[in-house]
Amino acid sequence: MQEIKKRTILLTSVLKPADEPRMYERMGQSLAANGYEVFIAGFPPTAAKPIDGIHFLPHNTFNRISFSRITVRFKILRKVLSIKPDLLIICTHELIGVGLLYRLFTGKRIIYDVQENYFRNILYTDAWPKFIRPFLAFAVRLKEIITFPFISQFLLAEKCYHTELTFTKGKNVIIENKCRLPQNFQRKSTNDLINLIFTGTIAESTGVFQAMELTKKLHAADHRIRLLIIGYCAQPKTLERVKDAIVSSTFISLIGGDSVVPHTQIMEAISTAHFGIVFYPRAKNTENRIPSKLYEYLACRLPMLIQEQPQWIDLCKPYSACIIVDPDQPDVSMILKQMTSGEFYLGSVENANWVTEEAKLLDSINSIR
Repeated sequence: MQEIKKRTILLTSVLKPADEPRMYERMGQSLAANGYEVFIAGFPPTAAKPIDGIHFLPHNTFNRISFSRITVRFKILRKVLSIKPDLLIICTHELIGVGLLYRLFTGKRIIYDVQENYFRNILYTDAWPKFIRPFLAFAVRLKEIITFPFISQFLLAEKCYHTELTFTKGKNVIIENKCRLPQNFQRKSTNDLINLIFTGTIAESTGVFQAMELTKKLHAADHRIRLLIIGYCAQPKTLERVKDAIVSSTFISLIGGDSVVPHTQIMEAISTAHFGIVFYPRAKNTENRIPSKLYEYLACRLPMLIQEQPQWIDLCKPYSACIIVDPDQPDVSMILKQMTSGEFYLGSVENANWVTEEAKLLDSINSIR
C-alpha cells in the first residue's frame, strides 16, 4: 500500500531562532503532532533538538541593522522554493515579498502570522531614527494592505490586533501566545530568599528599568529580595544601561542580554522564582497588549507584581494571581506584606494554556487547501 504523503508547512522568520517558542513549541509542535511535516527557518536554534516531524533550516546570525538582513530574504526564498511546502507561514512583515513571490511562482497558499503591530512599533519606539520612523511605518502598513489579496489567512498574536489591524478583517484568526508547559513542570521555589524574575525581551518598553527600581526599594526594606533578569536585549545602549544599573546591586543578576536565552532555560528559571514582574511603561505600541510572560506565569502558577492594566487584571484576578503595583510610587510595606502573607492561586488556572489556541490553529490550517 502506497504511503500517503504528509502535507508540508514551512514557518519562517528573519531575526528569531528556529526554536523560538511561538514557531516551534506552540505552532510547530501542534502541527507536527497532528500529521503535518513541519520546516522552520530562522537563526540557528538556541538549544532545542527538533522532534519527529519538525526540521530546522537555520541561516547565519547577523546584526539587526545590517545588509545581511536584506540578503537573507533571498536565502529564505531559495529554501522555500527547494522544499516547496504546501503552505508557507511567514512570521514577519519582512518576508511578505518572499511569500508573494512563492505564491506567484507556485500558486501555493500563504499565511501571515502577525506577531507585532509593526506600524506602531516603528512609529512609537526608538529602534529607528526619529525622522525616518513615519516613512518606514507607513511603508510597512502599505505593503501589508496591498498584499492582502494574496494572503489566505492572518494569524493575530493579540486580541487587540483585531481592531488595530482593520485591513485583516474577513481573513483573520486570533491565536494568542499562551503557554505550552514543559512536561513534568513543577515550581520548586523553597529557599529562604524572595526571588523575583523578569523574563523575555529586555527593553525600556518592557519595563526592565521599572522592575529594577522596584527591586531596589523592596530590597532596602527586606534583604531577602532578589531579582533575576533573563532574556535578550536587542539594543546595545539599553543593555549597557542595564549592566550599569546593577553594578552596585549584588541582589540583581542578569542571564543573557547580548545573546538569546533558550526558552527551556527561562522556564527553568521561572520554576525557581517566587514572583514574576510584569510592567509596561505607558506607550501607544503596547497599550492594549498582553505580554506572553503573563500567560507563562499564570500557567506556571507564579504570583505576579503587575501594574494597573485592566486587561491584565481581568486575567489574573480570578486566580488570585497578582499584586497590583504602582511602579512609579510603590507602597513598599504593603507590597511586602502581600508578598509574604498573601494567598495565591486558590483554584485551577484556565485560559492560559496553549491547548485553547491549538484547536483554533488546527481549524484554521485545515480550512486552507
